[in-house]
Amino acid sequence: MRVLLLGAHGYLGRFVADRLLADPAVTLTALGRSDDSDVRFDLSAGSPGALTRFLDAVHPGVVINCAGATRGSARDLTRHNTVSAATVCEALRRSGCGARLVHLGCAAEYGPSPSGSSTAEDALPRPGGPYGVSKLAATELVLGSGLDAVVLRVFSPVGPGTPAGSPLGRLAEAMRRALQQGDSELKLPGLGVQRDFVDVRDVARAVHAASLSAAQGVVNIATGRSVRLRDAASVLARVSGYTGAVHELDTQAAGLTGASGAYPYPDGCGSWQQADVRTARDRLGWRPRIGLEESLADIWMEAACRM
Repeated sequence: MRVLLLGAHGYLGRFVADRLLADPAVTLTALGRSDDSDVRFDLSAGSPGALTRFLDAVHPGVVINCAGATRGSARDLTRHNTVSAATVCEALRRSGCGARLVHLGCAAEYGPSPSGSSTAEDALPRPGGPYGVSKLAATELVLGSGLDAVVLRVFSPVGPGTPAGSPLGRLAEAMRRALQQGDSELKLPGLGVQRDFVDVRDVARAVHAASLSAAQGVVNIATGRSVRLRDAASVLARVSGYTGAVHELDTQAAGLTGASGAYPYPDGCGSWQQADVRTARDRLGWRPRIGLEESLADIWMEAACRM
C-alpha cells in the first residue's frame, strides 16, 4: 500500500509516520513544510493543481492528512486548517489516483457539552472558538467532497511529545519547576476541567486502522472516559515524585476567567468533554490500549530531562 502522509512532522503526524513505517506492506511518502519531508509543499499556500500533479506521479492508494495548526490568529487557523483541507480535497478530485482520504479532525469541533454526557458522532457541532470553527469547516469540506473519506475526530491527545503549551504540558512544566525550586505548594488554574485524554500512539493506531478500513463519515477517537485535570495532576505528582500540595488557583482573583466565568481551557469546549467511542470499535476494530498513567509518565520523562 502506497501512502502519502501530509503533516508528517507535526505532533500527531510523527507518531502516524512511525506506525506506518513499522508496517512492511506500506510504502510511505511524507509531504509537508519541513525540510525533513520527502517533498516540501505548503498546503495553505500551494495550488491544488501542483498537488494534483504530484498525486498523479506518486499514485498513492491512501492520503492521510495530519497537517494543520492549533494556535494562531483566526486567519492563520483558517489558512492552515480549512484552506489546506480544501486544497487536498480539490487535488484528489482532479487526480486520477482514486486515493482514500483519512483526515484528522478534533473534538474542538463539537464545542461544549453537558456534564456527564458522552458525545457521539451525530451530535450537532457548536465549536467554541476559532480553532474548532476552522477544523469543523475542514471536516465539512472533506465530507462534502464526494471522495472515499473518513474523518477521525481526535479528542485530547497526550503522551510523548505533548506540546509544552498544552494544558498537560504546562502542568508537567509547572511541576518540574516546583521540584527544581523546592516549592512545597503548587497552584494551578483550571484543575476542575474534565477531558477525554487519548494517547498519541493509540491515535496513530486508529489512523492506521482507518487507512485499511472502508469506514466513511466521522469517527470519534478517544477512550470514552473523562478525567478531571486535578486527577491527572495527582497522577503526574506521583510519577514525578512531587510530594507537595497541589491547589487550584482562584482564576477570578487571577483574572483568568473567560466570558462564561469559567477558566478558558484553550479548546473552547467548556468544563466537560467525553466521547462515545462505539463507532471506532464497531467500524475500525479499534480500542485504546495505553492508560493515562503511562501517557503522563512519558510526558514527565521529557519534562525531567530539562531539569
